[in-house]
Amino acid sequence: MAVPAEGGTAGAAASPAGQPGTAWRARLPSLGAVLVLVGAWQVVAAAGWFPTYVLPGPARVLRDFLQLATAGWSGSTLWGDLGASVLRILLGFGAAVLAGVPAGLLMAVSPPVHRLADPLLQLARPVPPLAYIPLLILWFGFGELPKVLLIMLGTLPVVVLATVSGVRATPQRRLQVAQCLGGRPGQVFRLVVLPSALPEVLTGMRVGIGVAWTCLVAAEMFGASRGLGWLIQYAGHEIRTGLVFVGIVAIGAAGYAMDLGLRLLERVLVPWKGRE
Repeated sequence: MAVPAEGGTAGAAASPAGQPGTAWRARLPSLGAVLVLVGAWQVVAAAGWFPTYVLPGPARVLRDFLQLATAGWSGSTLWGDLGASVLRILLGFGAAVLAGVPAGLLMAVSPPVHRLADPLLQLARPVPPLAYIPLLILWFGFGELPKVLLIMLGTLPVVVLATVSGVRATPQRRLQVAQCLGGRPGQVFRLVVLPSALPEVLTGMRVGIGVAWTCLVAAEMFGASRGLGWLIQYAGHEIRTGLVFVGIVAIGAAGYAMDLGLRLLERVLVPWKGRE
């Protein structure tokens, strides 16, 4: 009888942390910081210290957002530009993950492959992705392919290095236990190494999403007719600063949503992370 009583007490003690209101209270400081920032922005804009084409107020940006989201501007809408950018991100980032994870696994388990590929990877890693733009334009023109390739080239080193680091961080004790239990190399790799490396791989993917958006904005400023990067560049050329703000906020919101999606995937695939 004592065991159920203890379980009930522990459950009762832990239940307040899981209440819906607790999550909202934890977000109050962040929400407050956003409100303070918007309020300060409104005060500075209303004071008239800067022309409206330099710093439009939040109300003006909201009007431009509603215009872009409903009627559109210059033959494009917010949702069309957002959809074009997200599709490019998914293609480029997806290609980087599909190529980078197997490449990282192979480098981690094969010393000859690591000795061959690591110098090339270390050479390419410090090169800014924007440096590839002239070559990609010369080789592939101004279509969709160079934009997707730029995103892939920018995020590939991040994914590969995260995968290699994750595999090499596998605790030796786990490997020894699996081998003592008679696990074959393939079983040890599949049941021990991959689960141990997965948290690091997902962290690398989260970092890669930020790099992907940076590459995308740069790519869309050259030879694109749709996309959030194109919107920012063209609106700036037309001195529509409010639309520039809309594009910047849309990129931040889309990137944050993708990061939240990866966090959710992380909780599903590696629920033990942080509990060991």
